Amino acid sequence: MSTIKNFDPAELAKFSDLAHRWWDKESEFRPLHEINPLRLEWIAGLAPLSGMRVLDVGCGGGILADSMARKGATVLGIDLASKALKVAQLHALEAQTQGVEYREISAEALAAEQPGTFDVVTCMEMLEHVPDPAAVVKACATLVKPGGYVFFSTINRNAKAFLFAIVGAEYVLNMLPRGTHEYAKLIKPSEIARYCRATGLDFVQTKGLEYNPLTRHYWLSVNTSVNYLVATQKPERASSHAEDKSTAA
Repeated sequence: MSTIKNFDPAELAKFSDLAHRWWDKESEFRPLHEINPLRLEWIAGLAPLSGMRVLDVGCGGGILADSMARKGATVLGIDLASKALKVAQLHALEAQTQGVEYREISAEALAAEQPGTFDVVTCMEMLEHVPDPAAVVKACATLVKPGGYVFFSTINRNAKAFLFAIVGAEYVLNMLPRGTHEYAKLIKPSEIARYCRATGLDFVQTKGLEYNPLTRHYWLSVNTSVNYLVATQKPERASSHAEDKSTAA
């Protein structure tokens, strides 16, 4: 698949139409605002962000990118939804957020342009919206420096996830616009693991993200049956085995 075409025009249109509401915390994007402190602290707990160069793939309106910059990182947010990027840029100006910029480019194209550039790469709530998630994982692995971290979050594909993430969230609780997620595009943890192994990323940690609709409370857990997050790390270039061979020679 061409690196330029790994997107669904309908998905881009869907989020572009809602772009003006991205920073309204009572809008369709309320769940992203509510889970952002959890995912931010989880990321920072594994890869302290201060002083690091960070890439946020599929940044949308910049909720995570902006918060990582406020942790002291130098952040580049990329997306293919131009309206969402304009909203992100405008918010950064209005909020006077330092150290964040945005660019309309795909992860695959940026990987060809700037391989091994970033200390941390995040790709949150995005893989389930592209035709070829494995290509995005590969691009993220290419973009991160050896020893750097790559973080993903997405939704499992099973009956419970269909009931909770699609029927419940979109049609019963109206937390998300109907049609936000397609069941066939959801991704099992075993599939993410396969994509990561194929690109050389090592698994570090997996967390489930749970929600109580009565209390509107989110928390991280070991339950990955619906929403889940994955932390991976790119190995250093030289292994001790390779170094031993070099010394022996």
